[in-house]
Amino acid sequence: MITYPLLLDKFKTLLKTNTLKFTKQRELILKFLYDNDEHYTPEDIYMLLKKENPDINIGIATVYRTLTLLEDSEIASSISFGAQGKKYELGLKKHHDHLICTSCGNIIEFFDETIEEQQEKIAAKFNFKMTGHTMKIVGLCEKCQN
Repeated sequence: MITYPLLLDKFKTLLKTNTLKFTKQRELILKFLYDNDEHYTPEDIYMLLKKENPDINIGIATVYRTLTLLEDSEIASSISFGAQGKKYELGLKKHHDHLICTSCGNIIEFFDETIEEQQEKIAAKFNFKMTGHTMKIVGLCEKCQN
């Protein structure tokens, strides 16, 4: 995993490239994603940042715009929940897929070498150059099945 100082440098370069200012608010969003392994909605991030930093004026629009910028540059990634919106995580983690409970919203990350190999075989079979993939399996977690 990339160190935070290196990630911060990458973020500052990204902002400069997009002619955006580096602000404490934007840095707080980046640091939040870096420090947390869970998946969060923009609203979750906004509320938690406001609670942890009551002296910093941060707007929900800043959270949305920063997350979009981070996702477009592959620093963050998201999982779509349809009408419920997206949940974000740091996109620089080792590749993994997700099991998502449709009842409680719990997200379980997993990696399976067999699935990865099958995807490569399928792409080759169709002469398709795969550049990445996302897998989201939806259903009921163990707790919600009971």
